[in-house]
Amino acid sequence: MKRFRITLLVLCLVLAWLGYSELSLLMRNKAPQQINIVDLETRGPSQEWLQISGGYQDLLQAINMSGTTEIDSFLVPLTRTIGSQEIGTWFETRDPQIVNLLKTYYFQLNTEEEQQDFIEANKDFIYSRREVTGMTVDNLIANANREKLKELLSAMQMTVPENVVFISEGKEPAAMRGLFYAGVALIGLLKLAFDLRSSRSKPETTTE
Repeated sequence: MKRFRITLLVLCLVLAWLGYSELSLLMRNKAPQQINIVDLETRGPSQEWLQISGGYQDLLQAINMSGTTEIDSFLVPLTRTIGSQEIGTWFETRDPQIVNLLKTYYFQLNTEEEQQDFIEANKDFIYSRREVTGMTVDNLIANANREKLKELLSAMQMTVPENVVFISEGKEPAAMRGLFYAGVALIGLLKLAFDLRSSRSKPETTTE
């Protein structure tokens, strides 16, 4: 029983920490911060939920993170100017138009001539201006993933600034998740307190 109570206590504390993290994230991000890409890369974000304006997507430098043909997302550079090789912002997107275009370009075109014709026919979209709204979460897991992405880009011979920004397009603060974690933690702690109180109130049995 004692081991069970210790396990329950540890679990409740973990859930309480997760709930606190999610709810504090929500309080810091009541609305997306509207920021220009130049200001973002110069000064950095002041919160995690961002709405980035003034950037251009470069789909020809997009990266398939899955490494397979079963693709549902790409990591796409967002540049200050069309075709710029100085990339300080990347966004992960599941936009069907982008995914379908890149799958066609990489897997359905057989010759370089077909690819060049495809680029010419779609260049307005390939290099179009894009406003990106999403989350860049500042926590241990996100920081670990950020370092892995930086290592991947470096391995691909791409210049990666120290303050590079990675943003997940369409992601928003999750209010219900924080409330769920906090609620479960509270219920668990109440149950633990009730069990302890009940065990202490039981009369001791003696043997003659």
